[in-house]
Amino acid sequence: MGEAGFWDDPEQAQRTIDRLKSLNAFIKPVQELEQAAGDLEAMLELADEDPTDSMQAELAREVRRVQGLLEAVELRTLMTGKYDDRAAFVAIQAGAGGTEACDWVSMLLRMYTRWAQRHGFETEIVDEVPGEEAGFRSVTLAVRGDYVYGFLQGETGVHRLVRISPFDAAARRHTSFASVEVIPELEETPDIEIRDEDLVIETMRASGAGGQHVNKTSSAVRITHIPTGIVVKCQNERSQHRNRAMAMKILRAKLLRLEEAKRREELGKLYDEKGDIAFGHQIRSYVLQPYQLVKDHRTGVETAKVQDVLDGEIDPFLEEYLRQKVKREQAELARKRQ
Repeated sequence: MGEAGFWDDPEQAQRTIDRLKSLNAFIKPVQELEQAAGDLEAMLELADEDPTDSMQAELAREVRRVQGLLEAVELRTLMTGKYDDRAAFVAIQAGAGGTEACDWVSMLLRMYTRWAQRHGFETEIVDEVPGEEAGFRSVTLAVRGDYVYGFLQGETGVHRLVRISPFDAAARRHTSFASVEVIPELEETPDIEIRDEDLVIETMRASGAGGQHVNKTSSAVRITHIPTGIVVKCQNERSQHRNRAMAMKILRAKLLRLEEAKRREELGKLYDEKGDIAFGHQIRSYVLQPYQLVKDHRTGVETAKVQDVLDGEIDPFLEEYLRQKVKREQAELARKRQ
C-alpha cells in the first residue's frame, strides 16, 4: 500500500485492501493457535517441575483455551467458498401463520442479532415491513464482519415454530413459519450485468420506525428486476441515494446467487431449500409446546435448550452444516474423478 501509484486506481486499491483483510482474518487465528501451543508446551514443562493442584488447574484452563483456538481454526478451514469471507444480508419473511408468523419473524431477527453480538459483528436493519398487530411481515438485517456469510450460509430455508400463542385468548397451540435467505454483501459483481432498462425503480415514504426524517420524505426505494422478477427494498437509510445504493447491493448479490446456480445447473435445488413457507418445507423446527426441542432436519443436530438457541446460541447448527457441506462436496469431487 505504500508503493507509488497504489491509490491511482481507488477501486483496485480497495479490492486489494479487502483481500488483505480477508487473508488476515484467516491467518490471525492460526498465529494465535501457534502462540498458544508454544505457551502450553512451556506450561507442561513447568507442571512437571511443580505438580501442585493450582498448577494442574491452570494447565487444564490452558488446554481448554488451546482446544477452543484449534476448533476456531478448524471451522475457518471449512469456509473456503468464493464469498465465505464476506458480510451478509439476512432477509426474513413471514409465511403461514398470520400474526403469529410476524411475531416469529421478530424472534428470528432477535436470534440472529444476538448471535452477531456474541461474535462481535455489527448489525443494521436495512428494511422492515411491520406486521399489522405485531412483529414484521419482512425484515432485512445486514451483518458485517469477517466470514459472516460463511457462518450463516446454511440458514437459508424455512424455520418452523410451535408454541402456545400469546395472541390466542384460548391459549391454543399454533404453528408458524418464516423463511430466511442469506446472501453475501458484495461491493461489486463484475460477472453480473444489470441494465437500466431491466429495472423498475420506485420511491415512497418509509413505513414503521425510522425517525421523523425517514417517515416524512420519500426516501424508501424499491427496485424490481424485470427479467427475474426479483424485488428488493431499502428504507432505513436517511437519504434516497443511500437507500438506492443499498438496494442495488442486495439485488446484485441475489442475481449472483441465481447466476452461480445456473452455472451449476442447480437453480431449482437452490430455491427448493426454501420452497413454500409452510409445513413440509422447513429446515429447522423450534418446539416450545408440548415439549421443548430445536431440531435441524438436514443435519440431525438437536437440543432441548430452546431459549438458549433463541438467545443466539446457534453455532452447533452452523458448524455441523458446514462440516456436512464439505463432506458432500468432497464426495461429489471424488465421484467426478472416478
